[in-house]
Amino acid sequence: MQLSPVLATTGTYPFVRLEEAKRRLAAAGVELIDFGKGDPREETDPLIRRALVESIEPLSSYPLAEGLPELREAIAGWCARRFGVEVDSETEVIPTYGSKEAIFHLAQVVLDRGGGKPLVLSTEPGYPVYDRGALFAGAEVEQLPLLEENGFLPALDAIDEETWERTAIFWINYPNNPTGAVAPLEFFDRLATLAAEHDFLLAADEAYTELWFDEPPHSALEVSDRSRVAVFQTLSKRSSMTGYRSGFVAGSQELIAALRQYRPTVGTAPQEFVQRASVVAWNDEEHVERTREIYRRKREVLLPALASKGIRVAGSAATMYLWLEVPAGEDSEELATRLLEHGLIVSPGTFFGPSGDGYWRLALVPTEGECERAAEILERLL
Repeated sequence: MQLSPVLATTGTYPFVRLEEAKRRLAAAGVELIDFGKGDPREETDPLIRRALVESIEPLSSYPLAEGLPELREAIAGWCARRFGVEVDSETEVIPTYGSKEAIFHLAQVVLDRGGGKPLVLSTEPGYPVYDRGALFAGAEVEQLPLLEENGFLPALDAIDEETWERTAIFWINYPNNPTGAVAPLEFFDRLATLAAEHDFLLAADEAYTELWFDEPPHSALEVSDRSRVAVFQTLSKRSSMTGYRSGFVAGSQELIAALRQYRPTVGTAPQEFVQRASVVAWNDEEHVERTREIYRRKREVLLPALASKGIRVAGSAATMYLWLEVPAGEDSEELATRLLEHGLIVSPGTFFGPSGDGYWRLALVPTEGECERAAEILERLL
């Protein structure tokens, strides 16, 4: 059987390899503490769970792609409260099945391969789905390195005019996975201006805006010209709802109309009972504040142990991740392998791209007690 050549070139998703290692060690009786995958293990707030249960009706129907009006209104209300931005709930928002599928499908909607703009720009180290979705849509992909000396922001001045003119989509992700870096509003404004000047879509994956430690991060929604800006949000991290698969895209009327036309074809609308639970989630901030505090405590358990061994923290101003420099004389995969044999699962920086070499990532998803045990192990092994 003939398969897509794009599928062959994408290789194995990095975290599939971690899952395979976890199963092997668990079978051997090793007690594991998993800092690898960014899958929250905090309880979903009882108010949200109750809303979901109460919304399950005897009769089940296909959910509509445009989503429930109540959900779109809740999303628009949250955007206004959180970022001071007015978003039209009728024409500028569409609910999504989490954000991953919407990210993957974006190039299918935006890219015109014969229109002279075949290029999708993304950044690395980073989330592989931006590139994979673009490749399956037939795009050319170019990755821009995120270097610590630039604050883990792409060097926009290094991009030549020809590249700008060929670009259809520019993907950014702030607060950033895996580095935990945040971006200033000036950066978003400059990119939005470039998007208008060169006619490309600035696509901002903002899954981590609600997990921060000092100052709430900015959103690309706050730019002065949103005509070529699309923001992808999700309840997965903000509300510990990864399994619910609920998010949204906010963008121009033209883009949202295109998504409304496209999305029924792929059938990825959240179930109606999930949408009704999502209304409760977007309308409540107390559970988000409690979640931030949980991550703060776990972070504060680990930082002293890392500092005592001379491990430098890079980025890490927000998100659920610590982005750490690898000890001298070791590379990131060697370190991850060594820690793995002692029950600590971490992600080598190279999982996220070549510029991740020299770094490793801890996802703050184990319990606080597990973090305390991990701190003891790290002090012994590093």
